[in-house]
Amino acid sequence: MNKSEQLVPGSVAVLKVVRISEMGAFLDAGTGNTSDDILLHKLQQTEAVNIGDEVKVYLYRDPKGRTTASMRVPQMKEGQVARVSVINTTRDGTFVDVGAERGIFLPFSETRGKLSVGDKIWVKLYTDKSGRLAVTMEVEDELRQASKPATNVKVGDSITGTVYNFSDQGAFLFTAERFIAFMHQNEMAVRPQIGQEITARVTYVREDGRINVSTRPVKEASMDIDAESILTYLRGRGGKMPYGDTTAPEIIKEKFNISKAAFKRAIGRLMKMGLIEQREGWTYLMENNES
Repeated sequence: MNKSEQLVPGSVAVLKVVRISEMGAFLDAGTGNTSDDILLHKLQQTEAVNIGDEVKVYLYRDPKGRTTASMRVPQMKEGQVARVSVINTTRDGTFVDVGAERGIFLPFSETRGKLSVGDKIWVKLYTDKSGRLAVTMEVEDELRQASKPATNVKVGDSITGTVYNFSDQGAFLFTAERFIAFMHQNEMAVRPQIGQEITARVTYVREDGRINVSTRPVKEASMDIDAESILTYLRGRGGKMPYGDTTAPEIIKEKFNISKAAFKRAIGRLMKMGLIEQREGWTYLMENNES
């Protein structure tokens, strides 16, 4: 492969300045044809350049489709991870800001969740098959290697982290202290989005230094909230619902967004207060509590 074949838009290259004009500097494209020289416009220079200098540049296409150079290169090295901002979304993928003259492409196949402009996400820089720089949201291994055990953290403490991945069980967060935290789906007051920064309560500190967290209220407050939610649901259904102690956990989760254990605690509290009763798998509001 010759030098010119490596000069694809979206890549970084070190090129020699061969001439200077009023517009800026022209860089040797390696074809032997001066008409192929690549313009490094004055506006894309971070410092003055002279003929013979070898300059590290980021290549991109200008509005007319011509390959153009900029000295504003990505502030990440290939293989590195960083939290970056989404600056544009398209049908094929997303563009993120890594400090280069143009956004770096995040292919749809490397994306997790639905992204919007302004979202901040963890990504890793890599070179795709065509030689262009791109990023991926598959960063689990890198964040695991960069993480450290949660020291001086105890149950009940608050931590703030960014959601970087979901599994069937819940969400994974990476904190500014480089802790990895897991939040089970039953511990989510509201399901967060990939890239969302959230503050959660530590519920468990594992032996390996990772932590479990929750955004649900502590149990007593949570029970009150869950009980009120069930009462509201019953009143909206005319004082009865086909759910009770024997209802499957997945149905409870779908209807009330709480675990079966939390549902049973709330139901038990309402029964003890004389507000509801259960018959043949159904739950009913007591007659004097239907309004």
